[in-house]
Amino acid sequence: MAVTIDQIKALRDRTGAGIMDCKKALLEVDGDIEKAIDVLREKGIAKAASKAGRVAAEGLTQIKICDKCHKAVIVEVNCETDFVSSSDKFHDLVNQVVEILLDKCPATLDGAIALTKDAFAEATIAMGEKFVLRRYEIIEAKEGEAFGAYSHMQGKISALVLLSKDGGDFNKAMAMTVVANNPSYLTIADVPTEVRERETKIATTEVAEDPKLASKPENIKAQIVVRKVDKVLSSACLDVQPWVYDENKTVAQVCKENGIEVLKFVRYAVGEGIEKPASEE
Repeated sequence: MAVTIDQIKALRDRTGAGIMDCKKALLEVDGDIEKAIDVLREKGIAKAASKAGRVAAEGLTQIKICDKCHKAVIVEVNCETDFVSSSDKFHDLVNQVVEILLDKCPATLDGAIALTKDAFAEATIAMGEKFVLRRYEIIEAKEGEAFGAYSHMQGKISALVLLSKDGGDFNKAMAMTVVANNPSYLTIADVPTEVRERETKIATTEVAEDPKLASKPENIKAQIVVRKVDKVLSSACLDVQPWVYDENKTVAQVCKENGIEVLKFVRYAVGEGIEKPASEE
């Protein structure tokens, strides 16, 4: 049977797929729009599978805070090209993903991927690229706690912070500080044992090979090792990093002045840690 322009338009409005893809899908199911949507989704999944080996290192980070449910989500969704990452359709996909995650609160990445697979299949049909839900985190605030959020460079970097209480403009400023400083830990006490052990091994070797320290007693050398390790590790700790609005103050000092504690932070930068092919760098 023939399909009408109105049917094609209705399917395209519902899915964002191209005109010819919509026409072919409608012809397969005798003009049934609901069945045609399923056909497009299946093709989207197949198309995504065919692109599985391609690198998706561009994309967008986004944060959504739900004051009513006292939860917030931060996500990174990847695509293949910067051109697509700036498109309205891709932004719509990311918006849809954060809504689903905040509503369903999946416990694992696999669960999140399963919940959003239809949205990604439709996006692949509409935009023709590989899309990946790379990571996400959902944080729940207890009574009295508050969130701070900030996105930089149109969503290329985002930070979500959980604070012990609402500090008004302070909330966003703390998230901005996390974006600017890129800390790995809240405090020196939060550094994992294996990280400290690795740095201790490096510092011990440096001290042992330093001719200026050769005559120092072993206990003094041990103290120097500890100081060297603490210096290296503290540079990655938020509490001793500079405040975004006053580099002469540390985050810990500003928190104390405002009577606020940073309980948790999450910072995502698009594509960090993804190895691109040499031709793409």
